[in-house]
Amino acid sequence: MADIRFDGKVAIVTGAGVGLGRSHALGLAARGAKVVVNDLGVSRDGTGSSSEAAKAVVAEIRDMGGEAMSHGADVSDEAAVRDMVAQAMDAWGRVDICVNNAGILLDKTFAKMEMSAFRKVVDVHLIGSANVAHACWPHMREQKYGRIVLTSSASGLYGNFGQSNYGAAKAAMVGLMNVLHMEGARDNIRVNTLAPTAATRMTADLLPAEAQELLAPETITPGLLYLVSEDAPSQVILGAGAGSYAETRIYETAGITLMEDANTPEDVAARFAEIRDPEGQQQLGDAFGQTKKYALNAARAKGLKLDW
Repeated sequence: MADIRFDGKVAIVTGAGVGLGRSHALGLAARGAKVVVNDLGVSRDGTGSSSEAAKAVVAEIRDMGGEAMSHGADVSDEAAVRDMVAQAMDAWGRVDICVNNAGILLDKTFAKMEMSAFRKVVDVHLIGSANVAHACWPHMREQKYGRIVLTSSASGLYGNFGQSNYGAAKAAMVGLMNVLHMEGARDNIRVNTLAPTAATRMTADLLPAEAQELLAPETITPGLLYLVSEDAPSQVILGAGAGSYAETRIYETAGITLMEDANTPEDVAARFAEIRDPEGQQQLGDAFGQTKKYALNAARAKGLKLDW
């Protein structure tokens, strides 16, 4: 198999001053990409700002013989994001890869959380990712090439106590990916989701020292590099951590169909085990696939034939 390279490609990596973002930016640059190192330089809770971290990563890339620029856009600020993409286009004439990694944490139980904190986390993770992808989208469509990665988390896929804001934003990445995958397919824009478990400042208080060594960001970046490569898949949720990789998939059970006279809450309760039975479960290709499935099930139950 040929080496995965990014010669001639331009990548934007958000939150690239430290941790996973820094590792992704260095990994892309080491394989030939020109990199926009985006970092607002905020603390873990989103306060403060500094350009030093991003500039330090740019210096590392240049020291290895690569090309890079820094940009301090707040990804939740649409105008700042558009300026960042415009600067990349002015400098290098294209944008091929968009790695949405920037994030903050404002953890509290839902009962104690202010809605302003909920909104701020969603703004950075979800709206920020949408802002960057949206600004890159017309350029990727025009050049008939684009690779976008959204960053989710086990907190969004499976839940984590005290992270309703973060979990909601990270779960939303899957919905965004599914739609962008469909809309980008004809223009060779492939969209995937990375769900990393890494030892970064975001998890510094949660992991024992031994686990932090195993879960270094550098153990995850190879998976990211594949997801933005020329032969990348699309619409994949890739779990990654400590050199382990797995795909998360969303399935729907075969379920049951209740006729009108039996379609009551009591019948749903009585047959709930059947509804949840995993035998025959399948992935659905799109939202309309579910509509079609239910309509066909009902038609069969009534002895009708749908021309579908």
